[in-house]
Amino acid sequence: MSEPVKVVKRGAVPNNALMLHGLPDVGLVGLIATSHIITQLKMNEVAYVDSELLPPVVVVHEGLPFAPLRIYGNTDLIASFAEAAIPAKAVQPITRKLVEWGHAKKVKMMVAMGGIPVQDRQDIESVKVYGAASNPALLKTLSDKGIEILQSGFMVGPYTLIMRYCAERNIPAIALLAQSFYNYPDPEAAAATSKSCPK
Repeated sequence: MSEPVKVVKRGAVPNNALMLHGLPDVGLVGLIATSHIITQLKMNEVAYVDSELLPPVVVVHEGLPFAPLRIYGNTDLIASFAEAAIPAKAVQPITRKLVEWGHAKKVKMMVAMGGIPVQDRQDIESVKVYGAASNPALLKTLSDKGIEILQSGFMVGPYTLIMRYCAERNIPAIALLAQSFYNYPDPEAAAATSKSCPK
């Protein structure tokens, strides 16, 4: 393969769309939230990511094989979605490629969704969603929507690299991070994140 990571087109891809990223991370928050949005909006697969850095697996749906990392779209929304874990050595080149590809499609903003592990998650009745952004104007937008801004600390995971690469290219980007379990899928955290997500 000439490129370590490439995006293979399978359908019409809109320009000037909002782009969501739902890659596996803590609590599978981004993955679950993005899967729900794709299903709810009946989005179609428009591309997939091909790379020798990914494990040799396919995902089977109704007897047909699919790439584990796919991109869905409709007229004004694009969503990247991975059903298999991305190996650590592949996270940087894959997130960089997704940002480059989205930039080439002139996306108006990127939204990365993920989880923040918290102790005693089982005791939290109302999950809180925190926000971070690539510029002050977007921080104000998040704050105006009632999303608490992540003031300081470390961000870890695929969404952090998406934010970094977007900032480098001056692509508007936000991260929505919900309190979640560390070792278990957290549908409640995913629902809170999905509700906070612009669509």
